[in-house]
Amino acid sequence: MIETRSSTVGAPGYGSAVDRIDIPYAIEATGLVKRYKSVTALGGVDLKVPTGTVLGLLGPNGAGKTTAVRVLTTLLKPDEGEATVAGVDVLADPGGVRSKIGLSGQNVAVDEYLTGFENLDMIGRLYHLGRKASRDRARELLAQFDLEDAADRPSKTYSGGMRRRLDLAGALVADPPVLFLDEPTTGLDPRSRTDMWEVISNLVSRGTSVLLTTQYLEEADRLCDEIVVIDHGVVIAQGTADQLKAQVGGERLEITVSDLTRMAEARDLIESLALGSCTVEEHTRHLIAPVSGGAAVLTDALRRLDRAGIAVDDVGLRRPTLDDVFLSLTGHAAEEAPDDTTKKAEKAGKGTR
Repeated sequence: MIETRSSTVGAPGYGSAVDRIDIPYAIEATGLVKRYKSVTALGGVDLKVPTGTVLGLLGPNGAGKTTAVRVLTTLLKPDEGEATVAGVDVLADPGGVRSKIGLSGQNVAVDEYLTGFENLDMIGRLYHLGRKASRDRARELLAQFDLEDAADRPSKTYSGGMRRRLDLAGALVADPPVLFLDEPTTGLDPRSRTDMWEVISNLVSRGTSVLLTTQYLEEADRLCDEIVVIDHGVVIAQGTADQLKAQVGGERLEITVSDLTRMAEARDLIESLALGSCTVEEHTRHLIAPVSGGAAVLTDALRRLDRAGIAVDDVGLRRPTLDDVFLSLTGHAAEEAPDDTTKKAEKAGKGTR
């Protein structure tokens, strides 16, 4: 059984930027199906990741994102379908796949009793890099991830953000040409998240191909060349961030109503201006309506509310966001919580092979 940690899924060798794969697609998958008794985690997923790009895999909790990652990284065997990673067949040669990938999973996987340096040095030894190369690579990554000052401290003393950075560093020890990142910035503070985005962008600029799952839609907007949205184990939309936003269309009129008790009345007044259904977020007192017409529709909305004596704290127009795409495609916004499809499978006793 292969453990789901970055140190055991990787290459017995140390690559470099010039060793990147020279094929059109770093990842290709056709008709991937994975079932757990009555649960269909993947219902025929097709994916293509052009070499040297970032594909974002988005979807609600339980959509099957983590299951797809586990299949593509050989941690799960699909019931149907086929896939290649870095040109290597996932089913026919899983060992060959592991020699070309790095994986950073949802759960940080570092040995808390080892220091940061010892964690990375150990991973290098497992990759058969040799003593000197392992130690040099460990120091290089500790500097890259701003962990030099904590290099000789046990990782159990690290903050959550530091442990996450160390985990990603472990996935990069062998400098793999294909990298799988399963919600890599979950739990990081905004500064650490931005720093992580810069690291990922730099990796891609050197030729690394990335499959990224995330529920931070700003992250997908910032990093991904293309986005695939899955729900209930099937692909429901695909395209660039701009293409997906264009599918939603129009603008968004956002109004913050001062008195929550008058929200229903405000919605009735604005609904006739909207191109579709209005969304009410009671906890923020936000009323969101898809509209077109720019400043004219904004002025009309304010006049209607003023005539009714409904006070507002804020109002504005904005372009659609990926959150709006989620609302349109899945019926609710993305949630910042782990994908639970795999957890259900593990409870059924079918986690890894």
